[in-house]
Amino acid sequence: MALPAAGPKRDFTPAVPLLWAYDPIVSLLTREDRWRSALIAQIAPGTAEVIADIGCGTASLLIRIARAGRAGTLIGIDPDPRILAKAGAKLDQAGVVAMLRQGYLRDVAEVLGTGGVDKIVSSLVFHQVPLDEKRRGLAAMFAALRPGGEIHIADYGLQRTAAMRLLFRIVQCVDGFADTQPNADGILPSLMAEAGFTNVAETRLFNTATGSISLYRGTRPAAVAA
Repeated sequence: MALPAAGPKRDFTPAVPLLWAYDPIVSLLTREDRWRSALIAQIAPGTAEVIADIGCGTASLLIRIARAGRAGTLIGIDPDPRILAKAGAKLDQAGVVAMLRQGYLRDVAEVLGTGGVDKIVSSLVFHQVPLDEKRRGLAAMFAALRPGGEIHIADYGLQRTAAMRLLFRIVQCVDGFADTQPNADGILPSLMAEAGFTNVAETRLFNTATGSISLYRGTRPAAVAA
């Protein structure tokens, strides 16, 4: 799977230095099976749909989508070439066909083109990037989706209780307070609406050992008839 040349260097929170530990750590600290299963059900991958996973990491979600048995074209985008190499190996081992591309959130429309993707999904990415990148990323995702297309996000959202706010400090100590605090304050739904998405909703909430993870959904409005 050939990757395009990387664009201008930008800051991002890289995966753990020991890549072999990446998947076990995510699974242990986030109750991954519960929220990923719910996310797949929410996405409801359909026959011949183009589905892009933004911040695809090691392709765990892409593999689950493929195993749902109905998706057409799968695309994964991530800024970290080390992670993409591991993702490619995992996809090959699982017998799953997906295109992998290098890029940041704001590069999504440039990498995917505009108006041709049916569904975009992103998990545990938005809390890791600055507020400007959150905004630019959502705008790029909106542009990449076809009219009527859907966005599905799983990420740390509003931390509603003192216990969840305390546990979320673990994430903040690793990923930084400036980038993570807007998520903890519940900003994602308003940013999605600001980008143009309609029917924005928080659909599920999962308490984990590192704070609560929310599922969100939104729609790019259908084209207005002339």
